[in-house]
Amino acid sequence: MAKALIGYLHSDQRIPARLGLENQRLRGRVAELETLVLRLQVENDRLVAEQATAVLEAEMLPA
Repeated sequence: MAKALIGYLHSDQRIPARLGLENQRLRGRVAELETLVLRLQVENDRLVAEQATAVLEAEMLPA
């Protein structure tokens, strides 16, 4: 019976269309996450530079 069900499911013509839509949705989500990662990397670089500047300024102050 399981083989009969598997054969039935593989003949369903809606599956490729549904998988295509799911694939498209996932690709969009991956693109959103890649954009977020880039934005966070830029922000992190900015914060590191600010921290380095603050440390240098603190070291230059007279004791």
